[in-house]
Amino acid sequence: MTSKTKAWCKAAGLRAVRTLAQTAAAGIGVSATLGAVPWVTVISTAVTAALLSLLTSVAGLPEIEKEDRE
Repeated sequence: MTSKTKAWCKAAGLRAVRTLAQTAAAGIGVSATLGAVPWVTVISTAVTAALLSLLTSVAGLPEIEKEDRE
């Protein structure tokens, strides 16, 4: 694996994890109590958002493109 590929994987992975956490937090925050949280919906929505984040990263990551210019 080249250093550019490693850098892309790290940046895309971090972005996907952040997206997952933000989506889960939004889903949990909407519920009045933890007992009312639709966990299956929150988890499936968060995972879908993380996968979409990875797919979007294929188009390019500003973090990696910035390193290439330097």
